[in-house]
Amino acid sequence: MAKLKVNVVIAGRTYPLSVSSTDEEEGMRKAARNINELIAKFEENYAVADKQDVLAMCALQFASKLEIESIGKEKQDKEALQKIKALINLIDAEI
Repeated sequence: MAKLKVNVVIAGRTYPLSVSSTDEEEGMRKAARNINELIAKFEENYAVADKQDVLAMCALQFASKLEIESIGKEKQDKEALQKIKALINLIDAEI
């Protein structure tokens, strides 16, 4: 499949990218839009003079959300595994 050329603008700078599908293109555009919206919120709510500081704050916000979701998923997976083991033990006890 041919690569698609996409330009996304983040914090006023244009970044040329190559993507392999229209879904990937849509994802990149949505991500850039979310970053720009978060930049605007930080600039509106905090006295931030440097774009690099705002971008670092955005990176931390997005990365922490992923980590929090990952921690939650790990807990759910452990709970599900414990329940499966308990069911297996019940079945084994009946046999």
